Amino acid sequence: MTTVTATMPNTAADKAIQAEVIIKTLRDSRRSLLGWTLGITAAATAYAGFYPQIAKNGAAQTQNLPESLREALRMNDITSAPGYLGSTVFGLIVPLLTMFFGAALGARVTAADEETGTLDLLLAHPLTRTSLIAQRFAALVLAATGVSAILWLAMLAVRGGADLTAVTPARFAAQCAQVALLTIIFGALATGIGAVAGRRGAVFALTAVVGVAAYGTHTFAAQLGLGWAAYLSPFHYYIGGEPLRNGFQWADLAILAAVSMALVVGGTYRFNRRDLRN
Repeated sequence: MTTVTATMPNTAADKAIQAEVIIKTLRDSRRSLLGWTLGITAAATAYAGFYPQIAKNGAAQTQNLPESLREALRMNDITSAPGYLGSTVFGLIVPLLTMFFGAALGARVTAADEETGTLDLLLAHPLTRTSLIAQRFAALVLAATGVSAILWLAMLAVRGGADLTAVTPARFAAQCAQVALLTIIFGALATGIGAVAGRRGAVFALTAVVGVAAYGTHTFAAQLGLGWAAYLSPFHYYIGGEPLRNGFQWADLAILAAVSMALVVGGTYRFNRRDLRN
């Protein structure tokens, strides 16, 4: 009885601390989260609103582009709603913004506190390094999911007025799920780098460089005769299955989730073995 009585309060206290870390992380990031949410949804809906004009004149506007470039930029079917959204809104604007969004969130998991010197104070509480990363990353996942859900609602709001009814709400949901996982994988990359480097600015910059390189690899690998390299890019698993046409791509979602987990686990392993005083 004594053992049970002693253990249960500790378990309850641990759960309370973990929940508090998640809530505090989201609360401390509320302004930046609001800014990213507004920025991503505003850009997506604004470009989606151009579709009626593109449907009428898009073919003429892109016919002078080389065939290889149209293929690389996914502009061969730009006059259809899935084709337009897949090449511009969800093929360029949203993924690049969410990449930077994920990098910014991931850089805050441990690197921000380590850089400001408050990490030791935080870990003085009954909170392990593993638990800290796990709870901070859980907050990142919640934030990415929330932004993607709002993006989905925003796209449904403009769907009728922008003549995008060819894309069903379920297929918009499939694409927004891919947006969430793309945000998460770059957040996981930044989390892993931050667990090793501990410098927020460097973490964000390195994650952004990797992200831009990955986007370029996905976009131009075939044109460079390196088609196999596209499979190394998370952007391939983000949009290669064309969720706006084909709905949920469960294998691609699973790959993005598995790689995200591997990056966080690898970063956590290194973080637990680092001397944070250096």
